[in-house]
Amino acid sequence: MSTLECGIASIYSSVSEETASGEDTSSENFTAAHRTLPFGAVVHVQNEENGHTVVVRITDRGPFVAGRIIDVSQIAARELHFTGLAKVCLRIVWTPPNAGGGK
Repeated sequence: MSTLECGIASIYSSVSEETASGEDTSSENFTAAHRTLPFGAVVHVQNEENGHTVVVRITDRGPFVAGRIIDVSQIAARELHFTGLAKVCLRIVWTPPNAGGGK
């Protein structure tokens, strides 16, 4: 698994809303938003500050704040042991066959 990118992660709002993929967000699912990875892609996220890792599935687009590379669900942030923002590195575990970028 090679590193895709490193940067700042933030946490999704706890309010359940429909995502760009059509799924509802949930603070209890290991999901995330990324600007370009295809919906359904599975990504390994490592907190570079403490070494904790988690695997998430891309279900939305974002984040739309300069300097941030991924928004993770609340449960993923808990597993990564961060609140607010964290420096992370992403590695693609799996992408859907014939995956496009989505919306």
